Amino acid sequence: MKSQSTIRVRYAETDMMGIVYHGDYVPWLEVARTDLFRQSGLTYRELEEMGYRLPLLGLNLQFKQPAHYDDEITVEVRLKQKPTFRFRLDYVLTRGSDLIAEASTEHVFVDHSGRPTRPPEVFKKLIAEVFPD
Repeated sequence: MKSQSTIRVRYAETDMMGIVYHGDYVPWLEVARTDLFRQSGLTYRELEEMGYRLPLLGLNLQFKQPAHYDDEITVEVRLKQKPTFRFRLDYVLTRGSDLIAEASTEHVFVDHSGRPTRPPEVFKKLIAEVFPD
């Protein structure tokens, strides 16, 4: 299960040297993550309407090269392992053939009260198609 999103670096995301501020990479991961769900047929909005949330449990981000103003960055996100309550997504950020950064995020399904819960049936069916037993 994977998806690709394209981000054009905005001026507001850079410092005085024209290099992307490290904190601005995190929203790019969110863009890719929501695109992955949308392209798989299940949007974050639909999950929320069903009473589920996907809080971030962990983030790992390793920078390889700086990104600059007006660069076109491709963010590829992959779900490599069959998820249960928790799941991990892996990201590769590139500018053309140049590796800019690698990242991973870990999430868990929770209900409106913040308690961990099993994923909804629609998510289980989607995962069963991607990761058949």
